[in-house]
Amino acid sequence: MIDLFNTSFLWLLFFIIIIIGFSIDLGFLNNIKGRLRKDKKEDQQIIQKVTNKQRTKQALKWTIAWISLALFFSGMIYLGLGTDKFLEYITAYTLEKSLSVDNMFVFSLIFSSLAIPYAYQHRVLSVGILSAILMRVPLILVGASLLERFSFMIYIFGILLIYAALKILLKNEKKEIEIEKNFGVKLLRRFIPFSPELKKEQFFLKKGAIRYATPMLVALIVVEISDLMFAIDSIPAVLAISSDPFILITSNVFALLGLRSLYFLLAGLMEKFYYFRHTLIILLFFIGFKMVISEFIHIPVGIALGMILIILSLAVTLSYIRIKRLNPEKR
Repeated sequence: MIDLFNTSFLWLLFFIIIIIGFSIDLGFLNNIKGRLRKDKKEDQQIIQKVTNKQRTKQALKWTIAWISLALFFSGMIYLGLGTDKFLEYITAYTLEKSLSVDNMFVFSLIFSSLAIPYAYQHRVLSVGILSAILMRVPLILVGASLLERFSFMIYIFGILLIYAALKILLKNEKKEIEIEKNFGVKLLRRFIPFSPELKKEQFFLKKGAIRYATPMLVALIVVEISDLMFAIDSIPAVLAISSDPFILITSNVFALLGLRSLYFLLAGLMEKFYYFRHTLIILLFFIGFKMVISEFIHIPVGIALGMILIILSLAVTLSYIRIKRLNPEKR
């Protein structure tokens, strides 16, 4: 049984890490923007080259930082709550992180479809990720509550995951997003007129007395809708690992907060991760199958974690081999 003091302390530690970490993360972005403003008179190609290099370097630092913070917090869970909760947290975090890679492909398609410049994408993702956290917490609490009250829900969640895997398997891979058909965009245009003009990072543009939605706001809405659809798959998946709201919320938040820096680190390399779509299908099948057979065969969390790591390692290795075969001159 979880000790109340340990859990309370870990909640406090979690909020301190998240608030300080995210504040510093946003501060670095503002520093880069400030440098750009100072360098306006310099040659634009040099600025762009330096800025892109800075962004990639910064994204690498923050990807490492968020993963390190997540691992540090897992150590605190191990010390306070024991091995079982530690394994649940690590497995849920790894699963959420690996499933979110597919979401990054969607982000890339959204930004390219709306022609959102690379320099402005961070604002959409910053607001989008914070909104996603606020949206997911109640979904996690509802899902955990349903599992606790109705044991048969584990079969329903498992079937949903298997169905999601089959749907991805049978669906053609999209090369672009049909923005005009998005429900959120259709609803937005009923209330706010749209202007294709971009005005820096602003979500709204005022022309005379009329306020228009910019492509930035449209991108944010499509990102939010896509994340909601993604959550329908990912939340049942992590519920297969643990039913503890503390484990589910903390692992989910750490995985989401590191998503933006990981996106910018991998920007331009998305096409090289050829087998990650296949990985998503296998992971959803595996977790769904684990939930369906849970009443008859119990798969320990440690074994589930090992399977997830093996699947991810194979995806990375096979993608690397494929790149080498397609580009033999780079060997």
